[in-house]
Amino acid sequence: MTLEERINKDYIQAMKDKVAEKSGALSYLRAMIKQVKVDKRLEQVADDEVIAVIKKQIKQRQDSIEQFEKGGRPELASKEQAELEIMKVYLPAEMAADEIKAIIDAAVTATGAASMKDMGQVMKVVREKVGGRADGKLLSDLVRERLGAI
Repeated sequence: MTLEERINKDYIQAMKDKVAEKSGALSYLRAMIKQVKVDKRLEQVADDEVIAVIKKQIKQRQDSIEQFEKGGRPELASKEQAELEIMKVYLPAEMAADEIKAIIDAAVTATGAASMKDMGQVMKVVREKVGGRADGKLLSDLVRERLGAI
């Protein structure tokens, strides 16, 4: 079962169970996936593209939570947090920091990175190996830390 099919199935179940938060979040996610289908003229969206859509939506939710908390709207922040948690279920398991550091060390060696100027090359290699299983900000922080130690 593809990730898109799983989301559709869970959406239908949430509608049957009358779980408003879950059905609302999944409905929005389905709409974003459909938008990718329309934009790229696809019949079926690959799992990696669905993951990219989910990550984008999670990032938007995180930004919204931050803004709502700054604006003194905790009820809206909690609603966004609930949707974020629902969407996180569909992401692959995150890699451990030790695994990521090992990949970064291998990438630094492979690219011959000697300073912060080489961060782009290292990040490119690391992102290819990690895929969607780690947060981009965490990756850049770890790469920056590793290159700063050189």
